[in-house]
Order: sequence, then C-alpha cells, then structure tokens
Amino acid sequence: MDAFFASVEQLHHPEWRGRPVIVGAGPHERGVVSTCSYEARRFGVRSAMPSRTAYQLCPQGVFVTPHMKLYKEVSDKAFDAFGRFTPFVEGVSIDEAFLDITGSIHLYGSARRLGEELRAEVRRVCGVTCSVGIAPNRLLAKIGSEEAKPDGLFVMPEGADEIAAFLARKPVDVLWGVGKKTVEALKPYGIATCADVQRLDAGQLASILGSTAAAESLRAYAFGLSDDRVYWEGEDEKSVSHEHTFDEDVSDRDEVRRTLLALADRTGHRFRREERWARTAKLKLRDAAFNTMTRQTPFPRPSRDDMSFREAALSLFDAAWPVGRRMCVRLIGFGVTNIQPTPNDGEPTLFAAPEDEARIKRERLSAALDSLRDRGLIGG
Repeated sequence: MDAFFASVEQLHHPEWRGRPVIVGAGPHERGVVSTCSYEARRFGVRSAMPSRTAYQLCPQGVFVTPHMKLYKEVSDKAFDAFGRFTPFVEGVSIDEAFLDITGSIHLYGSARRLGEELRAEVRRVCGVTCSVGIAPNRLLAKIGSEEAKPDGLFVMPEGADEIAAFLARKPVDVLWGVGKKTVEALKPYGIATCADVQRLDAGQLASILGSTAAAESLRAYAFGLSDDRVYWEGEDEKSVSHEHTFDEDVSDRDEVRRTLLALADRTGHRFRREERWARTAKLKLRDAAFNTMTRQTPFPRPSRDDMSFREAALSLFDAAWPVGRRMCVRLIGFGVTNIQPTPNDGEPTLFAAPEDEARIKRERLSAALDSLRDRGLIGG
C-alpha cells in the first residue's frame, strides 16, 4: 500500500489531499514519523525521522497522531480483496502482503492483467492505492513493487539474463539483508551496485565479507535468485511463525529481545484464529555473516496463550544469546509447531487439574488482548 497511514488520513480528510501529511508524534514532541505522504517526502521527510526534524523540513505539514483502528479497518478490506484473487496470501504487515498467483493467472489471461485488476479492486473497496510487483519470488516482487511506487504495476522481465540485467543498475542495498554496515564494508572495494556484485565470484566476496554463506547469499540475490516462497495460512498448516529482518544488523541484545517478544505476540494472535494448541516452540536467529541458528523446546503442556509463547521465546533466546555474549543479528523469528486440535496432552483425567484452570485463565486473557488488537487499540 502506498504511504498507507497518510493515504487513509487523506481519504477521511479530503481537505488534506495534495498537502504534506505526516503521521506520528507531534511536531514539538519527542517521537518519530511513522509514515508520511508523498507530498511530505518531497521536502525530505522520511519514516523513522524525529518529528522535530520533520517539522524543520516541512513546517507547513499536517501532523497527525496515528489512528490504528481506522488503518486496520482499511487494511482488512484490502486483505479481503487480495483473497478474491488467490487464497494464498501472506500478510507481512498491516499494509504489505505477498500473494502466490500461480494458479490464478489463467483466469485473467496474463499476470499483468491480474495485477491491474487487483490494483483497481483495492482502490474501489479501500479508496487508497497500492503498488504491485509481479515476479517469480518474493525478493524480486518486493523490488518490483518499490519500482512501481506510487500507484503502479511492475512485471519483472522473464528469463535469468533479463532479470540480472534489470538488477545490474540497482544499488546493492535494494537486496534483502544489505544494510548500511554491509554497504560501508563493500564501498572500499568499489562495490556499489548489483552489477559490481555480479562481476565477483563467491570467493572474492567471502574475503570481503568474512563469510562464505553471506557471500553466496548476496551473489545469488544480485542475480535475482531466491528459493523463498509465499507462506500462507492453510487448513493443514503445520506451523505458525513470524520473522523480522532488521534494516541494519543489530548488536543491541535488548532491542532484538523486544522484537522477539513482539513476534511471539503476533504469532499467538494469528495462531488463535483457529481452535488449536502447540506442543513445540521454535527460535530462529541469523547473524551478520548469514549464519542461521535454530532452537526449539517443548511446552510443558500444549499451549496457545501469549504468556506461554513469550516464556518459551525468552527461554530459547537466553540460551542462544546469553547475557554478556557479543552478537550481531540481521534476522530473528519465532514460531510454534506440533499442532493439535485439543489441549489434551494424552493423559485424560476425571477432574480438572489446577494447571488446567491456570491455562484457561491465560487463554481468556490472551483472547481479551486479541480483541484489543483487532480493534487497533494495542499493537500485535
């Protein structure tokens, strides 16, 4: 979705259309910009910028505090629209999703026609615009959607050579996992574009990055190669998880820990959309060298509540990243698996055990929190 929060505000305030709208903290408050309209971006305003700085750049801007309930309502309409084109929808955030349209293209004659119909449907039901990138994998689809912004459609060229040529002129930081630190590490070697990466072999890149895994991943991405897929919620879903890739590698343990707790809450919220319980929790950590660490632990009893998910996530995290150890993380993920339709652990009893009463209280509290999340009153 294009400048989503700001677009929704302009939709509900026609007098703000064409004006720079800045959503976030007030212009004289401590806080940052959540997002801003394209009119504001012309003045140099950007997301995550201190609001005071945004005011200095654009004092004529309309500063608005976020209205999450309103944004959620529009987002739900957009996701309903996505589901009319394919059942395979992976929501990444309130304003972004990946769709697997492989089985739907024949209904529209071409991928381009499907994309055009999708954009028109979102505009019709939501009143705001979205940009669509169509490509053989998520990496390229994301790059394509950025190419089309705002309010556009981009279909990635067909063929490996054509894709490599398209990427060649792009700065290397369009690739996933390439933040400021990686850009700075590559700069002394004259590596600034995907073409520069394409010209090097993995061995040369490994000597620069200090990691064979990182070099192989970066080189594959520079050619548009990725084995990622759309993760969607199916009836036979074997696991439920969420991941977060940081814009820059993070060495602050507390920041990564806070992100993990948010992922545990998101996983729980999504997991409880169905009546089910999980027996196993999983943690995923990827460091700056692209080394991936996975850990898992069983729940004491089949679980579905936030407290159990958070406790398992922190237990795994503390074991993987003990206090005092230095690490630099680019991705963290949390999920649950070994799913079953009842909380029964295989040992039925005639009377409710104290732990059952505690479990039910935790599940009721989690359900109450879900209701607040659905109404946009709390994040998650």
